[in-house]
Amino acid sequence: MRRIFQHKCSKPYFTKVLFRHVFFVLFVLVASGCASKSRTSDPLMNGLLLSEPEMVSTKAQISVAHYTDSLYRVKFTEKERAEVLFQRGIAYDAMGLISLARMDYSEALKLNPALADAHNSIGVLYIQAGMYMLAYESFDSTLEINEDYDFALLNRAIALYYGGRTQLALSDTLEYLQKDSSDPFRLLWHFIVYSQNSDKEDALKMLAQARMSLPEDNWATTLVDFYLGNVPENAVIARLLSDVNSQTELNYRLCEAYFYLGKHSAFMGNKTKAENYFKLSLGTNVYEYIEHKYSRIELANVRRTRREERQAN
Repeated sequence: MRRIFQHKCSKPYFTKVLFRHVFFVLFVLVASGCASKSRTSDPLMNGLLLSEPEMVSTKAQISVAHYTDSLYRVKFTEKERAEVLFQRGIAYDAMGLISLARMDYSEALKLNPALADAHNSIGVLYIQAGMYMLAYESFDSTLEINEDYDFALLNRAIALYYGGRTQLALSDTLEYLQKDSSDPFRLLWHFIVYSQNSDKEDALKMLAQARMSLPEDNWATTLVDFYLGNVPENAVIARLLSDVNSQTELNYRLCEAYFYLGKHSAFMGNKTKAENYFKLSLGTNVYEYIEHKYSRIELANVRRTRREERQAN
């Protein structure tokens, strides 16, 4: 749901264990240090773990060079050329070069309008640009081509949510959740949209009921527990560290965690804290994740709300 490329770690067992314990020690030291210096430290930063931003993917850079060379040298059919352009767009997207990615997706769709993946990918970029009508059309096209394209269902819901059509978004997030009720992220998005269509008590009741279907061994379940008020914020960070095997995997999880912690802070009306969390999510440089893609939208929304409140006062 959140990444284009699946990462697999092949480090030996000893390295995994060592890495895991090192991060636990670091977390304890940071948390205890914040506690002992509570009079001088920023309370909004207590218990946080800063990421080491991801470097621009070498694989993506090589892919761009390879696909570009192929487009100049190889005589493709229109469908083959569309696929190469789409793949280069994916590589640009992974590097955060979204304008170049959108150009490639658009060109690919001109050559092959039946390319469902390209409709979905360009739709996400339309959301980022605030072009919601185009986003709706893109995800509708994806689902017309492939009605089982789950990610397009989620992305259409998100487009409707940011476009102010939360009632329509709710049916999409519900359907998306029902396809896999054991996924904490599906539940979190359903709750985010659900809370815009009902009162807080009813939304939390729904969340508590759905929580029973979540696996205990998924770190993201702790995010749901935090939303329910059953665990503190630092428990989320501690849990995501429990089975991390690499710095890259840590960055991916921090990107996710800080986005949803930011959404919760915004939901609770704590704008400064929300801004900090969205900045932390962006700071991971995990461009492939939707949490990174939409953190900038959330940041802009928080700032707009703050500005409107100042003008009203």
